[in-house]
Amino acid sequence: MIETPDPRKDHLRPRLHRPGFLEETLRTIIFVIVVTVLFDMAIPRSLVEGRSMFPTFTTGDRLVVSRLNYLFGQPQRGDIVVFNSVNPTEFAQGVMLIKRVIGLPGETLEFRNQQLYVNGELLNEPYLNEACDTSRCADALYQLGANEYFVMGDNRNNSQDSRRFGTVNIDHIVGEAIFRYWPPQGIGIISGHIYEGR
Repeated sequence: MIETPDPRKDHLRPRLHRPGFLEETLRTIIFVIVVTVLFDMAIPRSLVEGRSMFPTFTTGDRLVVSRLNYLFGQPQRGDIVVFNSVNPTEFAQGVMLIKRVIGLPGETLEFRNQQLYVNGELLNEPYLNEACDTSRCADALYQLGANEYFVMGDNRNNSQDSRRFGTVNIDHIVGEAIFRYWPPQGIGIISGHIYEGR
């Protein structure tokens, strides 16, 4: 016996709508844009300009910067951070700088005979380009307040940093440089390891 299809049963079955090529392409483009925007918000990219961080970085190096690192923690000594300029004019123009964290909130930093001491202990800095000139690292004492960081370039004799513009408040810090993706020979994870003591 052959049953006649019941049109009411067919009506109850869910039907899948197969999107057309144009609709699928549009959805894919929107998805890629949303993911890219979210990625850039969490992990922006930066281009190094200038020689203040030589030899660690040179002009043209391209870096990935993590905003997430400081959502759950604070900058540590040796971290290489990207931050908004503390100069009001440059801040308004969106200027960002890259330096190494040297001093942490509440610490005392002292330049003595071109050597840097943190809380009275000599800081060993193997990443420096060269010894600091007397004119660039004159004897000085800095006391950091709450949420204040002392940042400096690795190329001390050619860096405008906290010695000139003062400390950087945590509110200005955008994130930590974690990966270099250009040039090809420099691709790799960025280590901010720093050695303390003699």
